[in-house]
Amino acid sequence: MSIKENYKSIKDQLPSNVQLVAVSKTHPASAVQEVYDLGQRVFGENKVQELMEKSPLLPQDIQWHLIGHLQTNKVKYIAPFIDTIQSVDSEKLLSEINKESGKYNRIIKVLLQVKIAAEESKFGLEIAEAKNLFQQYAEGHFPNVEITGLMGMATFTDDEQQVRNEFSILKGLFDELNQSKTLNTLSMGMSDDFPIAIECGANSVRVGSAIFGRRDYSK
Repeated sequence: MSIKENYKSIKDQLPSNVQLVAVSKTHPASAVQEVYDLGQRVFGENKVQELMEKSPLLPQDIQWHLIGHLQTNKVKYIAPFIDTIQSVDSEKLLSEINKESGKYNRIIKVLLQVKIAAEESKFGLEIAEAKNLFQQYAEGHFPNVEITGLMGMATFTDDEQQVRNEFSILKGLFDELNQSKTLNTLSMGMSDDFPIAIECGANSVRVGSAIFGRRDYSK
């Protein structure tokens, strides 16, 4: 199937209240433009360098989401234009985003990335850490960021019940935090598991290969 057919197929599967973040990592700017021309405005990238290379080549009304692990020393490169950083996995990183965003009189939207997968390779805050960081935010710390929600990645497994359980843990935390300060984004689910994520309460999904095709991981 073509990118156009893939995109329309994904959009047809998403309820109207679920945001699609089209993950364009390792795909050229021309592919992003093709999906943009179909009406998509929210795109996700994993690496700062790739985002910096593509952004100037593409329409300026794209809402870029950084979804990959972010090093504190690279925040300054994306602070002027990034819409949302979905991968905040430490207090140190959140502090750096707050500092850099203040330099541009901006408020950058962020999601706290919570580790719900059994895999050691996955990044993310422990649940207790996420609660503590959110409490600090609710008390007025980090004035140049807006924590709009949570993000998580389930274990890469064929065991649907495990995936469902992990997503449900994140939904439970989302509901708990939402009682003290309003959150609006629960980012769960990728190309292989987004239907389960939506069933578990996700209202934002990160879909790449199901739109753009399988990636060249050598890049």
